[in-house]
Amino acid sequence: MSDSNVSGTKVSSNVFAIWISLFSNLILTGIKLIVGLMFKSQVLIADGVHNAGDVIASMAALGAAKVAQKPADEDHPYGHGKSELIGSALVAIIMVIAALFIAYHSFESFFHPAAAASMVAFVAAVVSLFWKLWLYIYCIRISKQTSSKSLEATAFDHLADVYASLAAVLGIGAAIIGERNDIAFLSYGDAAAGIVVAYFVLKLAYHMGKEAVDVLMEKTVSTEMLQDYERLVSSIPEVKRIDRIRAREFGQYVMIDVRVGIPGELTIQEGHDVSRKIKQIILEHHKDVEEVLIHLNPWYKDDSE
Repeated sequence: MSDSNVSGTKVSSNVFAIWISLFSNLILTGIKLIVGLMFKSQVLIADGVHNAGDVIASMAALGAAKVAQKPADEDHPYGHGKSELIGSALVAIIMVIAALFIAYHSFESFFHPAAAASMVAFVAAVVSLFWKLWLYIYCIRISKQTSSKSLEATAFDHLADVYASLAAVLGIGAAIIGERNDIAFLSYGDAAAGIVVAYFVLKLAYHMGKEAVDVLMEKTVSTEMLQDYERLVSSIPEVKRIDRIRAREFGQYVMIDVRVGIPGELTIQEGHDVSRKIKQIILEHHKDVEEVLIHLNPWYKDDSE
């Protein structure tokens, strides 16, 4: 299969997964808001608003995934890979807003009489829990196969919803138990669950936002990855010294810059062949590497380094 066919397959998988996420979020948003408003469940209403934010996030991820696959052009010689990180950052911002909304309304609920607990709201929360768990597993699996940052962000957003739905299940369940057994403090389980939801959503938003900012600011890859690149470069017999090696994520792929010392008596053609060997061995071992920029320095036996 050619590289273009492989790339096309990855795009199709990413886009299909995001479309599934989008339609799922639309359906769940409707279920949670309708049931939450009908039965006055604060955590379900808040979770429904969170899902409404997910709809926007899924649309942003869909657009980012399509833009990221555009080939390099005159204005963007390194491609459009970082557009996915913009989508990830937008998801994080939406999650922060949703978390603050959830926390505010949940805290406010403590100053009002507890609403009657509803079994319908409980069932809706359980359905959401298992639906979102499946979506997380599905999207994170596809994102690892395709190295898609926007789909990974969507998967983590589903994971935030898993926590939110779990808190809703526990909170509404506690409220039902409190109401049926006349235990006053359990009647506010719904509102308490909303605050728990807000915490987990904020935590995941921070994780996603930090990763997006790190890549957009061209933070280096992990030390382990750099060491592996260095090991591969050093395995080339003509490479006598590694003067510098750097790497950074660029959305779905990695860009590497390396400066090496090779025998100064080699011809230009021989130096070119060394460069090609370095690039080939890295690309063979790391499928996520898109480009290896190589600078050759002369090396002599009497060099002190």
